[in-house]
Amino acid sequence: MNVSAVIPTFNRGHCLLRAINSILAQTTPVEEIIVVDDGSTDKTYDLLKNKLLDMQGQLPNIRYLYQENKGVSAARNLGIKEAENEYVALLDSDDAWMETKIERQVLKLEEKKFSCRITHTEEIWMKNGQRINPKKKHKKSGGFIFEKCLPLCCISPSSVLLHRTLFDDYGFFDEKLPACEDYDMWLRLCAFEEVLFVDEALTIKYGGHADQLSRAFWGMDRFRVQALEKLINSGELSKTQRSKALEILVKKIEILLLGAKKREKKETIQNLDMKLNYWLEMI
Repeated sequence: MNVSAVIPTFNRGHCLLRAINSILAQTTPVEEIIVVDDGSTDKTYDLLKNKLLDMQGQLPNIRYLYQENKGVSAARNLGIKEAENEYVALLDSDDAWMETKIERQVLKLEEKKFSCRITHTEEIWMKNGQRINPKKKHKKSGGFIFEKCLPLCCISPSSVLLHRTLFDDYGFFDEKLPACEDYDMWLRLCAFEEVLFVDEALTIKYGGHADQLSRAFWGMDRFRVQALEKLINSGELSKTQRSKALEILVKKIEILLLGAKKREKKETIQNLDMKLNYWLEMI
């Protein structure tokens, strides 16, 4: 099987090479690396070009694509659409892989005779140079995990290996969501797809830096609410799935409402009250 790796990046030239090197070090080679520069202003291209020159003619198959700044979803989507191979692996430019990551995922797929189209791995979390332990709510798993994906994102983009037909069937990352686009995507997939889980810490996630999306926006549940509303309104969920999704949606709206009341945001309170009442009637 052939794999394309897609790396979206924005002003992360300082760590991009770490991500690329972790792909080049894979025990199962990745045939194509696509770097999508989402309008960086930190000379990302120059850093990448110098890396290629340093290879002294032994150039890996790295493609550099540039777009005006449109957000991580648009960058990922462009890379996925340009990918030439059957499988697509995603890697955020501030993360990295252990050298057997792709090998172990391929073996997992082989065990299931390639009957599943998505696999992800356990992770190592690093924050400010120190390894930290994820909370219990972040525990990873496999199988039909739709209900586990409802409270918060249960799959990290940097850990997934996906068959490209998934994007034909379920669409791409929602470019209208400025954050929680991964939560939205995995909900759509996990409502219908079995997920394979490699219970080995093969993806390294680096946190603590100032440009993380989770720091850029207040009330991240706003975007999860949008994703849940979209999914429920699609009419594609089973009766049980819809009931579970509605339950979580109402809880998230109530949390947002409490926050709005503390900040005395009158217009937000009014809008959330209307939204809450509407969905309570749907239960």
